[in-house]
Amino acid sequence: MSSKIYFNTRRFSPSKLLLGLGTRLHHVLAPAHARRTASKLLLTPQRASRDVATPDGLVQQAVHTTEGTLMSYRLGQGPIWLLMHGWSGSASQFYPLMSHIAAQGFTALAYDHPAHGQSEGHTGHLPRFVRAFDELLERLGPVEGIITHSMGGAVTLASRHPALDPLPLLLISPVLDYVPQLYGMVARSGYSIRLFDAVVKEIEQEYQHPLSTVDPMGRLADRDGASLIVHDEEDRFAPHQDSLRAAQDGHCRLVSTRGLGHGRILASPPVFAAFDELSQPHARA
Repeated sequence: MSSKIYFNTRRFSPSKLLLGLGTRLHHVLAPAHARRTASKLLLTPQRASRDVATPDGLVQQAVHTTEGTLMSYRLGQGPIWLLMHGWSGSASQFYPLMSHIAAQGFTALAYDHPAHGQSEGHTGHLPRFVRAFDELLERLGPVEGIITHSMGGAVTLASRHPALDPLPLLLISPVLDYVPQLYGMVARSGYSIRLFDAVVKEIEQEYQHPLSTVDPMGRLADRDGASLIVHDEEDRFAPHQDSLRAAQDGHCRLVSTRGLGHGRILASPPVFAAFDELSQPHARA
């Protein structure tokens, strides 16, 4: 959804009531137009424009999928670790981590989601991201492990690709209670939940991927491979308490940090150390 809504942590806004009244009235008077407008507003991410130094040796390659042409970024030699960013993010957020992965003798391969970074598309949503992710897995061949940030964790855990279960999984600032958090953010914005529901149902029908089946926490519990979470206690966008609950339930191990927030954590020593741990042979057994 729009970054103005997704990254808005304020519970009250002077315009909230007017937005709710306006979107509900729009939905009643012109439902088809209201759904199109809502799709454009709620499903359009912000294209990241970060000034990040490009690592030496980085290879960019376009990958054609049914969800459009996606831009991929490869660094290093050896077994592949696939990296997936979150909403309104981009692969460039991973450049420091990719350099670390390459230095350890692996290939770091990141890509921009549809409608993100240098990939094609104007709108995005979880079923679209899952379909693109599954197609990439098919084309890449054997993958050594998966690293995700934010919503990328929900995308990975919503995939049913058979190759995923045994792989080591590093979740950075994950969104583990995805559906309630998604609806909660829309509700806090004041936007009509009924209208948002209509948009969701259209996507569910097109992709045959009901949101009721999206349960990152439950999927994490069912995995065979090692799972490790690195999450900052002061994260304003992905609740740390959900990661804490997953660790307490025995689904994974949690490394908690302080002062790194939702984004800076990606280039932090705890994340590098977590990769080093997961990339050891015993973690991949």
